[in-house]
Amino acid sequence: MNYATIKKTDVANGPGVRVSLFVSGCTHHCKGCFNSEAWDFHYGQAYTEETEQEILQALAPDYIRGLSLLGGEPMEPENRGAVLSLVKKVLVPFLKKVKERYPGKTIWCYTGYHFDRDLLRWMEEGDPVITELLPLLDVIVDGEFIEERKNLRLAFRGSENQRILDVQLSLKEKCGKLLAV
Repeated sequence: MNYATIKKTDVANGPGVRVSLFVSGCTHHCKGCFNSEAWDFHYGQAYTEETEQEILQALAPDYIRGLSLLGGEPMEPENRGAVLSLVKKVLVPFLKKVKERYPGKTIWCYTGYHFDRDLLRWMEEGDPVITELLPLLDVIVDGEFIEERKNLRLAFRGSENQRILDVQLSLKEKCGKLLAV
């Protein structure tokens, strides 16, 4: 898996100061995307053990509220395609380490996929990566960026169609449940 960048003090992609990992690869190709260079699955640098240690260290300070995953597209089928996909081999074990080491910090994930229509369906169909990945997340911001619905006044999202969801409640209720922010 490649990643485009790591931001160690990000205040735009979730509450408080966060560490953000921008993964490479996206097939949504949203018009007006702020990160279109990350559409290429080969863009950026290879994710390594050193990359993981760098992020884990960046999460250590008390003022860091959590981790945000963006892209590219973290939920991209090409990134998680097979049972032994890169996401399962890389992101799932990494997120487990984050949860174990920093249980008080939240994990946010931005995806162009729709929670109810796509992610829950993939989980119900037995996708092993989604089934293991979703319970590790606290918040998902779902939905493609739609330039015609862009709104700069929105907190933590770019267009009015995107939703900020409480993942644990959404999994329990089997539908996207909005998080009050």
